[in-house]
Amino acid sequence: MARILIRTIVLVVALWLPQTGVVTVQILAINDFHGNLEPPSGSNGQINRTPAGGAEYLATHLTRAIAENPNSIIVGAGDIIGASPLASSLFRDEPTLQAMTALHLSVSSVGNHEFDEGFRDLLRLKRNFQYLSANVVRTATGATLFPPTVVRRVGGVNVGFIGETLKGTPDIVRASSTRGLRFLDEVATANAYALRLKRQGVHAIVLLIHEGGRQHPSGGPADPNGCADFTGAIVPIVEKLSVDIPVVVSGHTHDFYNCRIGGHLVTSASSYGRMITRIALTIDRATDRITNAAAVNEIVTRAVAKGPAQTRIVEKYAALSATRANAHVGVAAADLVDEQNAAGESSLGDIIADAQLAATSAASGGGAEVAFMNSGGIRADVPAGDVTYRQLYEVQPFGNVLNVVTLTGDMLKRLLEQQFDNPSAGEMNVLQVSNGFSYRYRSSAPPGQHVDPDSIAVNGRRIGPTDRVRVEASNFLVDGGAYAALREGTGKVIGTPDLEALVGYFKTHSPVAAGPQNRIIRID
Repeated sequence: MARILIRTIVLVVALWLPQTGVVTVQILAINDFHGNLEPPSGSNGQINRTPAGGAEYLATHLTRAIAENPNSIIVGAGDIIGASPLASSLFRDEPTLQAMTALHLSVSSVGNHEFDEGFRDLLRLKRNFQYLSANVVRTATGATLFPPTVVRRVGGVNVGFIGETLKGTPDIVRASSTRGLRFLDEVATANAYALRLKRQGVHAIVLLIHEGGRQHPSGGPADPNGCADFTGAIVPIVEKLSVDIPVVVSGHTHDFYNCRIGGHLVTSASSYGRMITRIALTIDRATDRITNAAAVNEIVTRAVAKGPAQTRIVEKYAALSATRANAHVGVAAADLVDEQNAAGESSLGDIIADAQLAATSAASGGGAEVAFMNSGGIRADVPAGDVTYRQLYEVQPFGNVLNVVTLTGDMLKRLLEQQFDNPSAGEMNVLQVSNGFSYRYRSSAPPGQHVDPDSIAVNGRRIGPTDRVRVEASNFLVDGGAYAALREGTGKVIGTPDLEALVGYFKTHSPVAAGPQNRIIRID
């Protein structure tokens, strides 16, 4: 009896006394998964030519990483859902949310694509992980849409997470999807919540943010753990972050990198489940402070066993969507790719713009004379050969609707100039254009003077400042904020969904040849 009493006292004292030493907490991060349950195809399914991705393989890589360090937590940096392949999006991304539950995802920031179907729909989705949205607040109340922070107990220490999306989210989603919300400055918001966590006694703080950058290696492929000539919107954000936020898990650009910026560790794991970032945090048990942080980006190779729980989910929804997905819609005479030439024009971009023009040129109330397609909305290539509905869905998964509006020549010129100062991209974002439209530009010219006004033409006819042109663009572009000139358009006519236009084009124009890439001319 005395021995039992002594052991109890020793145990109580051990629990009461502060723990000493350090613990290594492993954060396993993903970003921009976009519902890619099945292995993505083409260049989207590779990391430097290594086949990568697929939820079944992702599960195995995560399981192995946790086996090496049980003090682990799985987190995300936004766009877990949205712009998803058919097997997930056909079921409102419920399959992906089931997959995330099976993966034991714990917490994720929201990304811009979480808002694709509107924030009310996002709130209704059932999930077992916690979304965070520190810089997304309701206009009416000022309350955050989701909690701004969460604290998780890992390895006997507290780790605080702050979650944000890019402030420019309203510029890159449909206006109706974010109506009633305000998106706050990323830096001020993150620093404010870091201070709150610190005052609560939480000193190990990680920022999950859906904003990112890109490597620019000089020759050869980028290093998955490199930070070569790194640029992007994430850089000025990180440079102004509090020292209380030593680790930043980022996303949005679909790039991979492993950087040190102003004393902060900044990582990204590419996209589509092709990589995981393994972050090792050395934390002092007595103070809960991070004393060291290091990261490694690991490719999710397919040379491993498949995770059985993920296999059940993948097979279930692949079977349910098979009839629609495998329907034959046409033939591609060559590989139709999103890779842009020096002027920013792609062969697939030409085809999509032509398809949208064909679908709206005879619209009642004035058919379109020119069609524009945003480059960022092209999500996959189309290989040569038979083309299925699923393949075209993967090219345009957003469900946007074609709109036709009238622009003056002056508005059209300003629209083209806005490609060079797109606030959501932070760099030039060339709009793909339909057959019959052409112009020349100089990338090195001063703002507002990039495009040669005398070169803007429709079917060889020069467009003057007061001329009127019927222009097609998706509701995403017409109603959004990235290209303000489109919002000035008048006489709007609403047409068909963009995917329907592309499917119809393949049905009537097959075999579809690669676009000529000669409509936009760069002269420097």
